Amino acid sequence: MRLSKAFFTQLSLALLIAIASAGWVLAQPPKDTEWARVSEDDRAIKIETDKLEAVIPKKNPKHWMTGIEKGSFLDKTTGFREVGDGLMVVDWLMEAGSDEAYGDRVITPDGHGVGRYTWHTNETDPARQYYARMAHGSSHRKRMVEGPQLCHRMKPVQPELIRGKDFVAVKTTYKYEYAAPGRKAGSRWTQLIVFPRGERFFVLMDKIDSVNDSQEMFLRNDTPGCVRHKKGDTFSEIYLSYLSGPQGVRIPSSEFFTPFPPDLKFGYRRDTHRTPQHFIRAYHLRDKKTGKDGPWLAGLTLAPSVVYEAWCSQRPGNIIVMIEEIHGKPVNAGESFSAAHVVGYFDSIEEMHKVYGRYEGHTALTADKSGWRLEK
Repeated sequence: MRLSKAFFTQLSLALLIAIASAGWVLAQPPKDTEWARVSEDDRAIKIETDKLEAVIPKKNPKHWMTGIEKGSFLDKTTGFREVGDGLMVVDWLMEAGSDEAYGDRVITPDGHGVGRYTWHTNETDPARQYYARMAHGSSHRKRMVEGPQLCHRMKPVQPELIRGKDFVAVKTTYKYEYAAPGRKAGSRWTQLIVFPRGERFFVLMDKIDSVNDSQEMFLRNDTPGCVRHKKGDTFSEIYLSYLSGPQGVRIPSSEFFTPFPPDLKFGYRRDTHRTPQHFIRAYHLRDKKTGKDGPWLAGLTLAPSVVYEAWCSQRPGNIIVMIEEIHGKPVNAGESFSAAHVVGYFDSIEEMHKVYGRYEGHTALTADKSGWRLEK
């Protein structure tokens, strides 16, 4: 018997009614709104709001796997972009101490040797000694607790997209794959990024759920991110709110024409510095063609007490490193720690502090369909 097209149409409609009556909900793709658009493929998620553009990679990143992808963070108000290697890039899970006794035995599952993180303290080769001091300094020994170094060795991920009435959020999680001798692998890193409607910044949290004990555990990241330049062609100055008194310090680009180690100048350590009221790190963007100043790109760590150490140093190779380490306190297996940040474009230092005052004191961030919330 030959069935008509009308029969199949009626059958399909009947099935839909039956599914709905049974309480099932058919999955619908997220809808774009007048102020936000999301495009996604197997490599990355692109967020476009009324004020910003940003890309969050899943695999095969342009530079680093974590945070906001290199060159993708666009300020629609001015047309400027981030000029480093990405924003809020995450590194090792670490602690204070030396790994001299076992560092050479830390091997990744794919056979990649990590080597001693503090190898430079005993290195005899002058060239390696020089690079190590410029990259890490030598005044404060540290060692890996768990790896890999997520920024460039994290495997493909499947971030979760969360949408609400006035925001779009992306949550990425990953478990560390290997650990130092005597430690377990499997601590979970979570990065939640919220893009609010009408804002030139995003709100971000990095969180660690630890499977290890440590007397001084911390997570290393770039806040807001590194700066690529040639004699200051991409930026005119850097602002650090936590140095040189309550108003902070503005450092001209000329201070970064020659490499220097992180423990020589512009460094911060919680055990040697007074905790500031606000913890802000920013660079003043400059148009490479015209030399005119643009907006500031700033990273605001909303609870200054969570910052363990931070530095702003010029490495060889025309790159300013703005590393920040969070927590640096005792942690027991099963416990968590986190830090919350605001990262984005600002027209003035005063505007940074005004936004900071709106959100200060928070260390955690949540988001679901009903909304997003900063928490303490």
